Amino acid sequence: MTQKPNRALIVIDVQNDYAGGNLPIEYPPVEHSLANIGRAMDGSRAAAIPVVAVQNVNPATAPFMAEGTPGAELHPVVASRGWDHYVRKNMPGAFTGTGLEAWLRERGIDTIVIAGYMTHNCDLSTAVQAVHAGFGVEFLSDATGSLPYANRAGSASAEEIHRVVTVVMQSRFAAVLSTDEWLEAVSTGAAPERDTIYGSNQRARQGRKQ
Repeated sequence: MTQKPNRALIVIDVQNDYAGGNLPIEYPPVEHSLANIGRAMDGSRAAAIPVVAVQNVNPATAPFMAEGTPGAELHPVVASRGWDHYVRKNMPGAFTGTGLEAWLRERGIDTIVIAGYMTHNCDLSTAVQAVHAGFGVEFLSDATGSLPYANRAGSASAEEIHRVVTVVMQSRFAAVLSTDEWLEAVSTGAAPERDTIYGSNQRARQGRKQ
C-alpha cells in the first residue's frame, strides 16, 4: 500500500511584478493562475497542509523585484492568506541558502507541492533541487506560469515554454496536475500519476510510427 504523502505547499515568488508589473506572466493567463494559487492555499489550509511563502528580492538597482519597490511585494492573493513559513531568496531554487530543507525535514514533510512563478525558472529549479534531496514533487500546472523569451539562442512564446517544461517535469521530476486534480487527490488520498523518462520517450516514438 502506498504511503500517503506528507505534503507542504510551496508558493513561489507570487509577487506584483509578475502580475501586470515589470515582468508579466502571460501563460496561463495570470488572473487564472492567481485564482488557482488562492484555491490551492485555501485547500491546503483546510487539509492541514502547511504553506510556505517564498519571496525573491533583487538588489535595489534591478529592473524587477527590486528591494523596497511595490513590484517585489507579495501579491495580495498570497499576502491576504498568510502562511506557516516564510522564505526569502535571491537565487532561483527555493532551497539555496534558505534553510527550507531543514524546516521541511523537521516536520516530516516528504512531498512538496509547487505553485507560483516562473514555471521554467524558480519552479523548475526548486523541483530539481527537491528531487535531488529525496523529496517527492507535485506541480500545479494551472497555478504556475511563464513569459516569452527572445535571445541569441532563439525565441519561444510563454505557452511553448510552459508546455515543454511541464512535459519535462512529468517525465522525471514531478507529478504534474491541475489544481482541481490536486485538490481531488488530497481529498481522496489518490496517488497522483507519475511517469518516467523511458515511458515518455517510448510513447513519443510510438506516436511518430503511427
